Amino acid sequence: MRPVDGGTKQRAGRRGKALGLALAGMLALCAPGARAAGGTAADGLALAGQRQCLGCHQVDARRVGPPFRAIAERFQGRPEASGHLARVMREGSRGQWGAIPMPAQPRLSDVDAQRLALWILSLREAPAAD
Repeated sequence: MRPVDGGTKQRAGRRGKALGLALAGMLALCAPGARAAGGTAADGLALAGQRQCLGCHQVDARRVGPPFRAIAERFQGRPEASGHLARVMREGSRGQWGAIPMPAQPRLSDVDAQRLALWILSLREAPAAD
């Protein structure tokens, strides 16, 4: 048996994290009373408020970061979108929406990140609020 190097451990860790995110998404979809967004629109907005997402994002207006609906539109039709968005929330990103980076949110659980991602993606189907 050959020894496991650091790269192999990292790949295994990433696969495990991806599997965990996929499982979290499936659980959110299977929860009693859940819709495709992992709950109601009010639940998603409330979770975004609890996790301080609204300090930088709004549903339809740009603040520091892009509006949630613009994110939903950019990722429309991409099967990997919810996992990608959940990962970006937890790990952060640069250069996706301009010069201001998305800071990592390591205290956001995988389950909450997936719930938020599903809610954000559901906004592309909802009419804009008046």
